[in-house]
Amino acid sequence: MSYDRSVSAPEHTMEPETVWHLQMPQIRFGRNAVGELGYQLRDLGVAENAHGLVITDQNLTDLGHAERVTDELHDAGFETDTYDDVEREPSIADIDDCLSFVRDEQGEGGYDFYVGFGGGSCMDTAKATRAVIENGGGALDYVAEPTGEGETLTESNVPLILMPTTAGTGAETSPVAILSVEEKEVKEGISSNHVRADAAVLDPTFTTTLPPDITAKTAMDALGHAIEGYTTHEFDSLLHAGDPASRPTYAGRTPVTNQFSEAAIDLLSSNVRQVVNNGDDIEARSAMLQGALFGAIAGLTAGATLCHAMAYPVGNSYHTFHGETIAVLTPASTLGYNAASNPERFARLAEMLGADTSGMSTRDAAMEAKSEYIRLQRDLNVLPSGLADLAGITEDDLNWLAEQTTETQQRLLRTNPRPVTTEDVHDIFADALHNWE
Repeated sequence: MSYDRSVSAPEHTMEPETVWHLQMPQIRFGRNAVGELGYQLRDLGVAENAHGLVITDQNLTDLGHAERVTDELHDAGFETDTYDDVEREPSIADIDDCLSFVRDEQGEGGYDFYVGFGGGSCMDTAKATRAVIENGGGALDYVAEPTGEGETLTESNVPLILMPTTAGTGAETSPVAILSVEEKEVKEGISSNHVRADAAVLDPTFTTTLPPDITAKTAMDALGHAIEGYTTHEFDSLLHAGDPASRPTYAGRTPVTNQFSEAAIDLLSSNVRQVVNNGDDIEARSAMLQGALFGAIAGLTAGATLCHAMAYPVGNSYHTFHGETIAVLTPASTLGYNAASNPERFARLAEMLGADTSGMSTRDAAMEAKSEYIRLQRDLNVLPSGLADLAGITEDDLNWLAEQTTETQQRLLRTNPRPVTTEDVHDIFADALHNWE
């Protein structure tokens, strides 16, 4: 496998990148922020009596959370329908089911606005649904070739608001909707600024009902975004995009993403033990949701890297939760293999995670980040100890997983700070079989 220094897609110059770009939705954050949902829609230009769709899952309906959202919308003068058949780790077929619901209810023009409410699966379903309804066709039309047709999204006029109920995925700020293509056993993304939401409303009161294991799993995803964003390439170590329109979604870390990464790592690592052990602590829950937001702004701008690339084949094949997959792969990939790319930076990361590195060499301090991360996971006591514990993965499975990673995840591998071959990925998977005994 060759390693392309540029993440700037086909058209680039042979000069370093000189421009960085940051884009995100309007953001409202705080306890009972749901109460400003109507104001947010009006601020986006949605007229009173407009008819919208809330996209969520059955669990959030059963908990009464979805009704809380629709009640706010009705009180603000809007009509709503609810689609609560979102599946975990949605597939292309799942998106097409939601598209059929929209077209059956409202025709090809769809709704006047959309609200994605829930975890990453609900928000990605909402993002993909709005994008495809606005541009026509089906979800696979906008997945990159050769899996999909690779058509370009050009429209996103109807407003989309995302409301996360977990402190983890960062889907509320991301311009990517991650979908599984079951017949090919791969995960792909619809990636475009026309996928990105217009606004995000983050209310930590919706996160207090998360059980300890889901709290931990989603936190590890958020921490992964922050750490990967902090340790990926600098934007100006990449090649300059020949056309600003071709600059990729993941375009390297910048002074701004560095600040968000550092804040996210602090908020998440210093509060996750508390929320796993006492989910009703609203102050800690608020800190976690804020940390997840900051981690997404950093990592989903600078770039998710090797760990996420490896996680998608595992999740697609073994149907594991994304967050716990990130948790078991981070020590071997981001904090193990990638530490050699910039030992000084990983040494600083170890200190951010709480390690005492006084008296250590830079290289030893860098590797202490891996040890401190594993220590955190063991303290939580609700996460698997490695791939073997996660899904019964053995040495016999690793060749296929490594090949799937390098063959289907070049979009992420191009942003990794250290070149990787299929053989390297095999060895990293082997290291991740058991993070502790």
